[in-house]
Amino acid sequence: MSQSQGIPFLDLVTPHLEFEQELMAVFQKALRTASFIGGAMVEGFEQDFASFCQTEHAVAVNSGTDALRFALIAGGVKPGDVVVTVPHTFIATTEAISQAGAQPEFVDIDERTYNVDPIQLRFYLENQCTEKDGQLLSKRTGRPVTAIVPVHLYGQMADMDAILELAERYHLVVIEDACQAHGAEYFSRNHNRWFKAGSMGQAAAFSFYPGKNLGACGEGGAITTNNANIARVCKMLRDHGQAKKYYHDIEGYNGRLDSIQTGILSVKLKHLASWNDQRRERAAQYKSLFEASGVKVQTPWEPSWSRAVYHLYVIRTEDREGLMAHLGKAGIGSGIHYPIPLHLQKAYESLRHKAGDFPVTEKIAEEIVSLPMFPQLTKEQEERVVEEICKFESVNAGKRVETASWSPAQANVTA
Repeated sequence: MSQSQGIPFLDLVTPHLEFEQELMAVFQKALRTASFIGGAMVEGFEQDFASFCQTEHAVAVNSGTDALRFALIAGGVKPGDVVVTVPHTFIATTEAISQAGAQPEFVDIDERTYNVDPIQLRFYLENQCTEKDGQLLSKRTGRPVTAIVPVHLYGQMADMDAILELAERYHLVVIEDACQAHGAEYFSRNHNRWFKAGSMGQAAAFSFYPGKNLGACGEGGAITTNNANIARVCKMLRDHGQAKKYYHDIEGYNGRLDSIQTGILSVKLKHLASWNDQRRERAAQYKSLFEASGVKVQTPWEPSWSRAVYHLYVIRTEDREGLMAHLGKAGIGSGIHYPIPLHLQKAYESLRHKAGDFPVTEKIAEEIVSLPMFPQLTKEQEERVVEEICKFESVNAGKRVETASWSPAQANVTA
């Protein structure tokens, strides 16, 4: 491979070219049947995705945001409630909470997994809430705390045993944000078996945004659940509250996913398991290369109870901006997920948070860099990525040594 050849952060072209004929056949089928909204393609994908996630039900909707919003509403979250989540996630997590009429409150993350820290969650429930007449209330707002949204970030599940135990103790609904975790698995010590993302809470939300492990050719999302009533309500919520055509049991939304997108997703779903395996192989290769190089970066940590699917491959480094600039000059794509914690975003000024409120989140937000990660990434490309990072870190290490050896006394002598 030529050194001048670039390495994209994400390759969305290759898999679509590989299955172009199958994907075109989906469009042709929709044209020839005029089945554009609902119908067999939507229902078929829902059945297949539920089976993949090891759940009884899946409900296709038009985005991951709507999936989470509908799941919260159907799960019993009411206007005025508090829903607990993390400040280190995409804003869609908290938008869904707000759009369900609730208010997000945050707990900090675990510095190794970047997911919700069960110790911090327990501290919040025990010390920042109070019980009155059997209802858990937030001391911060006085509102009832009714749900938890653990985010399975970067393709790795949160520690669900600990979260579910706390939820049961405090009578809280758990809605998984699995928008980055299609196919990720968690080994439950309580049940002595592996569970798929989306199968452990009362419901879960998935996104099919094009860059996801399972991505549509446009927007898309789904709710998974083992609760028939939640599935039923979600189906009504996505379709203007209709129990059947023109019979509106509740006021709903226009949140349907069209049949062409579900047909595309059905084609891709057949390959998702192998794509996830390839991502795991790419992650293992990155780790091996970094360990052999001795370069000073922190690679992802995968605990024994996790089978991550590496939606993103996120490292930490002391000079994030410098590293990204260096990679960019070398023609290597990179990203930041996410640079500004939600509690410090302008959109949430009304929550009255300040810097220092969630120190782990704030610390890692300054250090994280997402490297190229996709199933078709080659060993040679990974070697080049790590080689360029080594070059940058080597130069930086030399600068740090020079800075450490400098003293005011030397400056005076020189002057």
